[in-house]
Amino acid sequence: METALRIHQLNKHFANGRHALRDINLSVQRGEMVALIGASGSGKSTLLRHVAGLVAADGGSCESLIEIDGRCVQRGGRIHRDIRKVRAEVGFVFQQFNLVARLPVLVNVLVGSLHRMPWWRSWTRAFTAKERALALDALARVGIADCHAQRASTLSGGQQQRAAIARTLVQGAKVVLADEPIASLDPESSRKVMEILARINREDRSTVIVSLHQVDIAIKYCPRVIALRQGEVVYDGPSSALTAALLRELYGVDADELLSRPEGSATGNVHVLPQPALLPLAAAA
Repeated sequence: METALRIHQLNKHFANGRHALRDINLSVQRGEMVALIGASGSGKSTLLRHVAGLVAADGGSCESLIEIDGRCVQRGGRIHRDIRKVRAEVGFVFQQFNLVARLPVLVNVLVGSLHRMPWWRSWTRAFTAKERALALDALARVGIADCHAQRASTLSGGQQQRAAIARTLVQGAKVVLADEPIASLDPESSRKVMEILARINREDRSTVIVSLHQVDIAIKYCPRVIALRQGEVVYDGPSSALTAALLRELYGVDADELLSRPEGSATGNVHVLPQPALLPLAAAA
């Protein structure tokens, strides 16, 4: 398999002196669906922002490197000069959706195609019929095509997150980074969002890396889990091997933040849900 993401000797200190990321070395293959887990402040969001080239790592070491599909994102604490070309193939799904509230859903989704058009068309929002059809198709795949004309602000949180995912479909992203995409959603909306991400991974063979707080969700949807603690990778392996005992060994008292305890489940046991049926994306509506 070909490598979608390579991270070598990544370190990050914040201005207050906190060591946010410590000697991160990771490789993710094309078509993988990987969960990043960890307690609050473990470095999940910071790591994803470095991968997207939104934040520069510590300088001073030429060995520090992040590559996506063999193309440099940053090296030695410097964002690569061609980062816009790399970002064009990286979709980022934010926890707070990152939609323009006053604009129609369709226009928000069409933003994913801006990197393919001249500046004057993006400035005037002069989208072609083909581009609009592509956006409508993406909205249909995530189950909210009937909302295309509504302002983004009128959608529920789950619908807004699905619109954000549709934007990555229009973008044609080969790598999708989802930063706590279900953190502010109710359980049913969370299920729909995670199933859509899983189907994009399966049907489009996109590489999906999603940060999560809930271990049971990671086990249900992601074959591989990378666990962070205080900026360090403390586990990288199959999600099926994660147990409550292992999590407590890795995290101590912070493990309780990661162990989901749905009503009726036993305290201290990771609640493993059945694997979802992978139906066509439109069925997620």
